[in-house]
Amino acid sequence: MEAGTLQDVWYWLLPLCVAGYLMGSISSAILVCRLFGYPDPRTEGSNNPGATNVLRIGGKPAAALTLLGDVMKGVIPVLVANYLNLGPLIAALVGTSAFLGHLYPVFFRFEGGKGVATAFGLLFALHWPSGLVAGGTWLSVFALNRISSIASLSAFVVAPACIFAWLSPAFWPILVMSLVMIARHRSNLQKILRGEELGFKKKDQ
Repeated sequence: MEAGTLQDVWYWLLPLCVAGYLMGSISSAILVCRLFGYPDPRTEGSNNPGATNVLRIGGKPAAALTLLGDVMKGVIPVLVANYLNLGPLIAALVGTSAFLGHLYPVFFRFEGGKGVATAFGLLFALHWPSGLVAGGTWLSVFALNRISSIASLSAFVVAPACIFAWLSPAFWPILVMSLVMIARHRSNLQKILRGEELGFKKKDQ
């Protein structure tokens, strides 16, 4: 599609955001756990329907499938917006709608996950260099402390700064997404401060 007028671009915003939200509302963790016969991730482990908790509950194959599903929920809406040549702001808004769908899924009583994998999918599809920096931050922090929540929060403190530097029209949606993610991790922050946050032991421990 060729770039149209500003009015044409904004005409796509509402239907794409609704579609993104509905895609985000498909909970990969809950569906995968049902498929494999595992307990509902909202009631086991950290009670979070995300790939990290599925890893604790069911192991690597289920977690990998969950991760793939969650990442693609962020990737696909952004790629659609890019295909329609709607610009980085619209693409970021559509991707953020999918992120919010993951957090508050209409199909699962609005009980969703923390949105980290979906946010990474959004970020890589929107601007892959920013995705690489945020991903590298996640890996580095996780290698030091083996706690996924700290790694995720660190990555999405860095992500808005990268977008501001390299893709400024998309900055505000990405900043809002990161702030919502930090707020969503408030229980993790409390556990971190108390030294109670769940982590993963190194293989030699």
